[in-house]
Amino acid sequence: MFTANNLKTVILLGLLTGLVLAVGQLLGGTGGLVIALLFVGVMNFAMYWFSDKIALKSMRAHEVSAQDAPELHQMVDRVVAAAGMPKPKVYIAENPSPNAFATGRNPQNAAVAVTTGIQGLLTPRELEAVIGHELGHVQNRDTLISTVAATLAGVITFASRMMLFGAMFGGGRDRGGSPLLQLALIILAPIAAILIQLAITRSREYQADRTGAELTRDPLGLASALAKLEGGNVKLKEAGVLNEKSENPAFA
Repeated sequence: MFTANNLKTVILLGLLTGLVLAVGQLLGGTGGLVIALLFVGVMNFAMYWFSDKIALKSMRAHEVSAQDAPELHQMVDRVVAAAGMPKPKVYIAENPSPNAFATGRNPQNAAVAVTTGIQGLLTPRELEAVIGHELGHVQNRDTLISTVAATLAGVITFASRMMLFGAMFGGGRDRGGSPLLQLALIILAPIAAILIQLAITRSREYQADRTGAELTRDPLGLASALAKLEGGNVKLKEAGVLNEKSENPAFA
């Protein structure tokens, strides 16, 4: 289904692409832009291909069978049945941070994980709603969208640094054009790229909320879970148990 959030994502990706082209034009040729695209693209698509392994390892999650965690598997079974997607591998992480995430480059290579912290905080109804949200990311292929956005933003940042380096050593004079315009683009382009990337991330979160609510038919359960998660994370931060790095290893 093509929703307003999907349209917003397309527009934002278009803006990022236009910004890449503008930076490339200022570079005075495609050589530097191609180098930036190859360098950043290889790194980001390697992250895309191995996203599940990286996220699961970072949380020290271990796979559980239906015998090990029957209730959790039943929740996942209901969500994937509603979504008509293959069942992902199921993981649990021994972590006090109330978190859940789904990762994988496509529905056929996906994993969903929950922490012991979130299992203790949420009711079964609320946890299933969160799992619906996370698997919504997989169904919507948000790993790919995030990778494309990160690649385009990375190219802009990398190319801007190349321009700055060239300007410092007098290379900017060879490209012609207004020095002030060049300086403005060098400074503002990376900032604009990051803001657009953050807007894309937020758009995908809203879409996952919608997808999760449709899959579980329980938007109130998700709203209740999100309220509890926000309060739980605040308390853990105040106690010094949770830091920013442990909050969102993949999607949240």
